[in-house]
Amino acid sequence: MITIKDVARLSGVSISTVSRVINDSKPVSPEVRKKVLEIIKETGYKPNDVARSLVTRKSYLIGVIINNLAQSYVADIVRGIEEIGKMYDYDILLCSSYFSVEAQKKYLQLLDRKQAEGIFLVGYNFDDEIVQIAKSLNKPCVYFTKNVKEGMNYISIDNFSASYEATNYMIKQGRKKIAFISDFENRVTVENDKICGYKKALKNNDINIENLNIYVANGRRYHHSYEIGHKILDDLHSIDAILCSNDELAIGIMNYLLDNGIKIPEDISVMGFGSLREGKYVRPELTSIGEPFYDYGAVGMRMLIKTIKGEKHQTGQIELPFTIEKRESVKIKEK
Repeated sequence: MITIKDVARLSGVSISTVSRVINDSKPVSPEVRKKVLEIIKETGYKPNDVARSLVTRKSYLIGVIINNLAQSYVADIVRGIEEIGKMYDYDILLCSSYFSVEAQKKYLQLLDRKQAEGIFLVGYNFDDEIVQIAKSLNKPCVYFTKNVKEGMNYISIDNFSASYEATNYMIKQGRKKIAFISDFENRVTVENDKICGYKKALKNNDINIENLNIYVANGRRYHHSYEIGHKILDDLHSIDAILCSNDELAIGIMNYLLDNGIKIPEDISVMGFGSLREGKYVRPELTSIGEPFYDYGAVGMRMLIKTIKGEKHQTGQIELPFTIEKRESVKIKEK
């Protein structure tokens, strides 16, 4: 195996000079640099990453802790992180915690031992202890989470405005009796923003908000909204549209209503949040607020690299634009 000593001997320079060329740590004359790089190419020498990180104090490694890569939006965020990382010669270490706080603790310790230069945490909600441990590592950290805590760097859309525009869109389709399906009774930050945006749109359109139909599912997956479908069916006389806080809840309630003979969008319109890929493959196709998940990851990686390099950067929240993906589940109400 070719070593740095061999490269130095064949180049006619010292080991420290070869190290400077490899790590670009100190000035080296163009002629020497060219000679060393030629020898490296000819011999196929590969620097020892561990030794290199000890010298440069740079591992070129970014840790990404996720809950479940099977979720399409998580996969899109990770793809954005990975592709931008490659542009800057950073590798990612992907850690799947499967919603386990203990696993998240373990991975944070692992990333610290591996000298990861920065960390992403991708999940619906992170325990306070996990946030504190991440902060204690003194590494740049970016969150993709629905529960925002003080001092977090995170990337999102303006959820209040998105919910406001979604509600307005259905009102313009002649829907005036709009219900909202939320997830969990103890609502996180983003969920509150969505509900406030929904209420504001109703109020601005002179729709009475005193007797709002806000339903709380016991979770945020398909079956959680299906399980409360009977409540909506009982109240169908006072509902002509439903805004859901995410696409999975929207698909679940659509399935329940269709299973019980309710036509969508003729009898009731349904709109989701997130524009997950799955929404394009249900019938009718789901109208939804589009979130730029790939861009979340890409922008987050650029933000992290700027922080690592000590460049000026924005802290706190970075807001990206949202869209209204108009599909088949929302229709103008016939008079």
